[in-house]
Amino acid sequence: MPAPADTLTIDWVDGGVRLIDQRRLPEEFVLLDLRDYGDLAEAIRSMAVRGAPALGVAGALGVALAAAQMAGEREQVFWEGLAQAADHLRGTRPTAVNLFGGIERAFRAAAAHRAEGPAGAAAAALAEARTMIEEDIAANREMGRHGAALLPDQGNVLTHCNTGSLATVHYGTALGVVRAAVEMGHRLHVWVSETRPRLQGAKLTAWECQQLGISHTLIADNVAGWLMRQGRVDAVIVGADRVAANGDTANKIGTYSLAVLARAHRVPFYVAAPVSTIDRQLASGEAIPIEERSAEEVTTVSGRRITPPGVVAYNPAFDVTPARLISALITERGVARPPTTESLQELFPTPATAGPCL
Repeated sequence: MPAPADTLTIDWVDGGVRLIDQRRLPEEFVLLDLRDYGDLAEAIRSMAVRGAPALGVAGALGVALAAAQMAGEREQVFWEGLAQAADHLRGTRPTAVNLFGGIERAFRAAAAHRAEGPAGAAAAALAEARTMIEEDIAANREMGRHGAALLPDQGNVLTHCNTGSLATVHYGTALGVVRAAVEMGHRLHVWVSETRPRLQGAKLTAWECQQLGISHTLIADNVAGWLMRQGRVDAVIVGADRVAANGDTANKIGTYSLAVLARAHRVPFYVAAPVSTIDRQLASGEAIPIEERSAEEVTTVSGRRITPPGVVAYNPAFDVTPARLISALITERGVARPPTTESLQELFPTPATAGPCL
């Protein structure tokens, strides 16, 4: 089975989109080759590809794929079809702002080359998506470099959900910080929370730690507080799906609970995310849309029901952690410590403008 370092999570290959099917891990390592933007939209919706940075690239590649499919059409048909494709891609998942930013970047790139006709516009969209792939890899490595300095030279780090290569194009955000620290010689052990209900920690993060040779132990989500009480957690580090202008952060459900526990036990709580995850149009986390997923994700495990028939389940996919509980936000442009409206603004060379965060 190839290691994450051997294959990009998502890429443009042979005229289509190739991605790792994360639904099949860790049992099987499967690559999907998609030639239709509708198939890519379904892959996003069904979480074959997931993780905020990976979704940003998926959005851009979705526009590029749609443009390539329609490059031979008349101009009016092309632009109407491309707008419909962008709307379809936007409707897949609501919380990760990177998805919308990727769609917007590729669409704007195409529009900037409108005078070159559909073929030229399609080429421009693809070029922009490929640029985003390169930017993601570089950003993650920079994030790792900035964040490694915050982790202990030796100790235990707790992480939640999956934030390694699988959540990005390559290398990772929060797990990428741990990876960078280990590569620099830090002797770290990772507590991997299982991350109910979809078990991304158990299925994906534990698998990635195995592939990378990072010392780790899987725990049930409700073990975290007891580990902190025993003094066996030196830092918590998580990723993010959207960060509001004031530093409030949406991430996988259960993140807020970990932040509260970390504060109660005086454990530093770090968030690692690229600046593309910061939505400067939202003043606070109260405005972040929270995706709610099927109750079956809670009432079943691997397709087998674990509750009595008729049981109702509530299944928000994300929660929001207030900025006051976050010790630092680690980005490729530096560390906002602590994250505030002012410290986040310092990460951007220009003021926020209306429209999607780019």
